Amino acid sequence: GANSYSLGKKISLACALFVGRETSIQAVEEAINHHDRMIVLASQKDIQTEKPTPEDIFSIGTVAMIMRMRRLPDGRIKILIQGLHKVRILSYDTSLPFYQVEAEKIVVPQSEYDKIHVEALTKNVKEKLEKVISFNPNISPDILMVLEDIEDPGRLADLVASNINLKVGEAQSVLELINPVDRLSLIDSILSRDLDILSMQEKLKTQNPFGNFKSHKDSQGLFGKNNPENEHVDDDITEFK
Repeated sequence: GANSYSLGKKISLACALFVGRETSIQAVEEAINHHDRMIVLASQKDIQTEKPTPEDIFSIGTVAMIMRMRRLPDGRIKILIQGLHKVRILSYDTSLPFYQVEAEKIVVPQSEYDKIHVEALTKNVKEKLEKVISFNPNISPDILMVLEDIEDPGRLADLVASNINLKVGEAQSVLELINPVDRLSLIDSILSRDLDILSMQEKLKTQNPFGNFKSHKDSQGLFGKNNPENEHVDDDITEFK
């Protein structure tokens, strides 16, 4: 059945969020005071939209419980949330400063999976994530310990997705895939792409950017005073608002 919730703006499994938009702060307070700390988190289609309408928000989101809230000196609040399950937003109540929604839980159908395929896919994802972390110091290696004993493909996909830097559209694509193995396959593809990009970046860093110039004098001619074109040249979660 459908339930009524306050609406926030971000997709997450379990994390801390910084809330700065006044209407979002009011939604958090409403959820804590009147909805058993439960809130629907849904992403905007365009993060640049300051005042999103219902049409600007994806219809698939997650229900989360607000575990803790702390007010910050700059007027924002910091909340610790725990994602619970996916929901489909059915309708909006727009009579309040923030949105309240009617939403229904999305039930994951029970399916039989090729065990060997899932085991191989699980191993691939964990190995690729470890390689991505070796390139990217912004991802904590502690996540590898958390994932070590997780074999459920859906939970593994969701945990990895919540710890890598996905664009809004990619995160939404992962969220909307109901089949757990399909979701993990998408994460595997994303990690492969990220590894290719990171490997290329590392390769470019090791190359001499002036390797094609024959001499220091030549480079001065291109970038320095010898080039007349240079005569007049004097020596950007996403914060959750």
